[in-house]
Amino acid sequence: MAGVGKLMKQAQKMQKQMNALQAQLAEQSIAVSSGGGAIEIVINGQGEFQSFKLDPEFLKEDVDFVEETLLSAVQEAAAKAKATNEEAMGAITGGMPGFPGF
Repeated sequence: MAGVGKLMKQAQKMQKQMNALQAQLAEQSIAVSSGGGAIEIVINGQGEFQSFKLDPEFLKEDVDFVEETLLSAVQEAAAKAKATNEEAMGAITGGMPGFPGF
């Protein structure tokens, strides 16, 4: 049973590291610009959007173009946040597959 106790301690240590990392990711800002700077999005490392800025001149463009550019910027921001999160978590878990509850 000593092996189980050691495993539990390791799991608890990993959980503490993950909690600390999640707090760090919440504070990290990732900025994405699209449409030649017409759209600026800030998202944190946990994937929570922090701000959007739109150039008023950009909004005078064709509606379809504005929608496509905005969607592209949002998708890029979400992908960057996900990659940042996965990279950070991989450093803690050593690339192990995800565990339920972690």
